[in-house]
This record gives sequence, structure tokens and C-alpha cells, in this order.
Amino acid sequence: MTYHRVVSLVPSVTESLFDLGLGGRAVGVTDYCVRPADKLSSLPRLGGTKNVRVADVIALKPDLVIVNQEENTPADVEALRSAGLPVWVTFPTTVRAAIDVLWEITRRFNVPQQGHRLVALEKAYEWASAAASNATPTRVFCPIWRGPATGDPGHSQWWMTINGSTYVSDLIRVCGGANVFEDRERRYPLAADLDPDQPPRAATAAGGSAGADTRYPRVALDEILASRPEVILLPSEPFAFSQADFDYFMQFADLPAVQNQRIHLVEGSLLTWHGTRLAKALLELPALLTSE
Repeated sequence: MTYHRVVSLVPSVTESLFDLGLGGRAVGVTDYCVRPADKLSSLPRLGGTKNVRVADVIALKPDLVIVNQEENTPADVEALRSAGLPVWVTFPTTVRAAIDVLWEITRRFNVPQQGHRLVALEKAYEWASAAASNATPTRVFCPIWRGPATGDPGHSQWWMTINGSTYVSDLIRVCGGANVFEDRERRYPLAADLDPDQPPRAATAAGGSAGADTRYPRVALDEILASRPEVILLPSEPFAFSQADFDYFMQFADLPAVQNQRIHLVEGSLLTWHGTRLAKALLELPALLTSE
């Protein structure tokens, strides 16, 4: 089957559809689908990734809805399927898997002529992987969120980061880095995550059901300092890290990242958007991780 009316509820997929010449088949997107900005103004907006207006999606009568297991809620996915809509759930957790999703797009939409773009992306991926495998990886700390400090709104009490089971961590590896928290799992409750002396309990999702995500640990400052990162990446999304966060880490003069002046404010989509934006990431990130 060739799809002609698609709703994309994944910002990175929306951008990829346009990059692969399929933008004309998009009939609806989320509020967070912002690229390519000049081509999205006429498309219906269907809410956020976590609060999709399901009735509006159904009204568009798409022949395919593309979602992401992490970005969209199970309730919304089930509601779309219950309405009889075909739903494709994507969930790449490695760079290789993200490229495979792009190949699947060309197959599902019957546009094999776009394969040359992906062949070039494959070559960039292989080159970066080979370069990384032949060098000592750089120790990288990459937070994705931070929480306020008690009694001090100017500082952070904890940082949420990523472990080795995430796309971001694998991208760091491919680009020549080693995620300093790749082996760290999210512990529950928060006190156990931030204080190893606190006894953790079994990971449970909201409401008490089993299966909470352990891939995003919250770490305290002493853990960050002890990890001795040589590079700190401060992305602009999902949390908008800023110059103030840069300045905060600069006070720790013993950190290798500070000594080598390798704290970088980074466009967040380069790290988290698993789609055609990967080409830009493979071009720009290795220099941030491996340059002296």
C-alpha cells in the first residue's frame, strides 16, 4: 500500500518527510513540528505530542498516522487504533535504528528514488563510526533537564541525563564520545536516585504499574563532578539550557571540561531528533567531542 494522507505526530519525522520529498502527503502535524517552518504554515495543528487532539486526527481521515513510543501517549495511540486508523509506532534507540526508520519511510511511501539521500547518510554514519572506533572516546556529560536547588533558585539541585539505552547516548558514541552515565539507571523514588544511601524500590510507572522508564537518571552534582567529563553538552531542548548553566559549570575549575574549555551550548535537535537531521548531527557533533 502507498500512503497519500499522513498525519505525523513526531516532529523529527515531520521534518524527514519533507526532506524526503513527501511533505505534500502530510495532512496534519503537532504543535511542536517546527521544521521546515516555511512549509508547515498551512497544515492543521493537532495539539502537543503528549496531548494530541485525537478527534481532529480522525476527522482528517489519514491513511497512516506516525507516532513515537516515547513522545506520544499509549492512550492516544490506542484511541487512534480503536478508530480504525493505521498507526505506525516508531522508537529508534540507536543511530542505526534511526536510519532504518528512514529506509522504511521510503518503502512505505514507495519513493525508492530518495534512496540516494540515505546512501549518503549511511556513508556518513559509517565514516563517523569508524573514526570513533579508532580513537579513545571522550568522556561526555549531557543533561536533558534540571531541577531547582532548595533555597537557591540560581543553581540546580539535580540534573536529568541519559543512559546507554537511549538514542542520544548512542549518537554520542558514534560521534566519538562516551556517555559518563551510560551504565546508570533511573532509581525510584527521587531520593534514591540522588542519594545512594537511600534504598531504591522497584521501578514503577505513575499509578503503581510496573515498567517505568529507567533510561533517564537524575544525578546530583557530586556524581557529575566525580564522573570527570571532558566535554559537557548543554542542549537547547527539551530543557533550554542557557549561558547561566554554562557559567554555573565554569566555576568548577578542576573539571577537565572546564580546564579544556569544552562546555558547549548545543542545538538540542542535533542530539534528540532521530531523522534526516542526523546528517547535520554527524557533521557538527564530532568536532565538539573530539577536537583539542
